[in-house]
Amino acid sequence: MTSQQDKAKLFHALHTNDPVLVLANAWDVASARIVESAGAAAVATTSAGVAWSLGYPDGDALELDRAVDLIARVVAAVDVPVTADIESGYADDAAGVGRTIGRVLAAGAVGVNLEDADHGGDAPLLTVADQTERIAAARAAADDAGIALYINARIDTYLRSVGDPAGRLQETIDRAGAYLEAGASGIFVPGTTEQATVAKLVAGIAAPVNLLVGPGAPSVPELGKLGVARVSAGSSIAAAAYSLARAAAIEMATSGGYETITGELEYGSINALFG
Repeated sequence: MTSQQDKAKLFHALHTNDPVLVLANAWDVASARIVESAGAAAVATTSAGVAWSLGYPDGDALELDRAVDLIARVVAAVDVPVTADIESGYADDAAGVGRTIGRVLAAGAVGVNLEDADHGGDAPLLTVADQTERIAAARAAADDAGIALYINARIDTYLRSVGDPAGRLQETIDRAGAYLEAGASGIFVPGTTEQATVAKLVAGIAAPVNLLVGPGAPSVPELGKLGVARVSAGSSIAAAAYSLARAAAIEMATSGGYETITGELEYGSINALFG
C-alpha cells in the first residue's frame, strides 16, 4: 500500500509544465471516482462544489467537521493523491489554520489550497502578514505530522479585481514571494489566463504556478508552453452538472420532454465505480 508520505512526494513531483498537472475538480465521492477513472493523476476538491453538495454557500461557511468528513470519504474512494480546497482554512486565526491542517492530514489528503480572500472583513484580501502567519502555521502542522504537504497558496488579486490594475501583477508577485518564504509549495492565481500576464507571472514566481481554466482560456498545451505547471477547473464542472439538473427539471416540468438528459452516463458504468 502506498503511504500518505509517498503520495505527498508524488503529488509534488506532478507539478511540472511537461505535462501540466490537470485537475478536473471533484465535489463528492462519485465525481472523484469519475475523475480518477478518466485517467487523472490526482484528485482535487472544489470548495464551492463541496459546500453546495452539503447545503452550504461557498465562502468559509462550511462547517469544518463536514469538510473533513468529505475529504476523508474522497481519499478512501480513490488511489491517487488528493488535494483539498480548504478556502482560508476554516479558522479565524493562524493557530486555527494549523489545527485544520492537522485534521485534513488525518483525513488522508496530501495537498491543500489556502486562499488569501477575506470573506468576513472589510478588505477583499487578508493582509500579507496575516496570510503568511496562516501559511507558516499550516507548514508547521504538516511538519509535525511528518507529511510533505503541498500548500497551494491562492492569491485572489485578479479574481477579486484588487487595487489598481496597473499594479496588480507586481502585487501578485510580491505576495507570492512572501507566501513561498512562509512555507507555501506553489502559487494559485485564479482570475486571469491572458497569455502575456501568465508569462510574467511564471517568470516572476519561483514556484509552480496554478491557473483556473475554463471556456475561453488557452488550451492546456498552450499554457504548458508558457510554463504553467497546474490547471484547475474550480467549481465549473460542479456548476455544469447542476446546470444540467436544472435544465432537465425545467424541461420535464414544462414541455414534458427528456431530451436534456440524452447522452448521460449509463447507470451500470457509474454503479461499477463502487463495486
